[in-house]
Amino acid sequence: MTDAAPPDATPRAPQPGLDGLRRRYLAAQLRGDRREALRLIDEEGLSAGHTVPTLHLHVITPAQQEIGRLWQQNVIHVAQEHAATAISQLVVAHLYRFLPVRAPLGRRLLVACAPGERHEMGARIASDFLEAAGFSVHYLGADVPVRDLVAHALATRPDLLVLSAATGLCTPGLVEAVRAVRQTLGADFPVLAGGAAFDDADAAPACDVPADVLQHGLDAPGLVALVCERLGLPRPPIADPDLSAAA
Repeated sequence: MTDAAPPDATPRAPQPGLDGLRRRYLAAQLRGDRREALRLIDEEGLSAGHTVPTLHLHVITPAQQEIGRLWQQNVIHVAQEHAATAISQLVVAHLYRFLPVRAPLGRRLLVACAPGERHEMGARIASDFLEAAGFSVHYLGADVPVRDLVAHALATRPDLLVLSAATGLCTPGLVEAVRAVRQTLGADFPVLAGGAAFDDADAAPACDVPADVLQHGLDAPGLVALVCERLGLPRPPIADPDLSAAA
């Protein structure tokens, strides 16, 4: 999700011991086996000492990315992709209760998928990382209409808005949302927009969004660091030895 060398823009290397778990989790997704996916995350993930952030970054996210790649290459069909994604949604919701949360920072964030964007997995995981860092997060989910996004922002008065774009199809809605929010809340209101559609700056779709808004290549910990930077807060330590070593 940056215009110049953002924190944590480099993809994280797989952690030792998690390659096998990721492969077995992906296989369960492809079979549509929800119970096995949950068992793997519980017994080989949490019970083996891996934290929620580690499982998000090194098991669930890369497995979901592989699902997307297989769908794009017509190896799996839409129904299989939907079933696999539903499993990850179930697993992420299950892991939420185990999320390590730091002391409140006293700042409120609004996180939503751009209008037209129905892929919400990245935004949901990002919301969990931001909440774990101590932010109060209002997560609105997929495909939030511009009018409703602005109305909610007016009602809740967040300190910063994060918009997720997983595909280039939502680009017009993303542009409209950024303009509408800043017209309503002020030209300098802090907004960050990014996601899988903009992970590769060279291959990203053309998007008429200000450079201070559009970000490229950030993972969830990188987003936390950038939000802290934009709000003038110290970067919180990551509650995970593996991730701290990789940062």
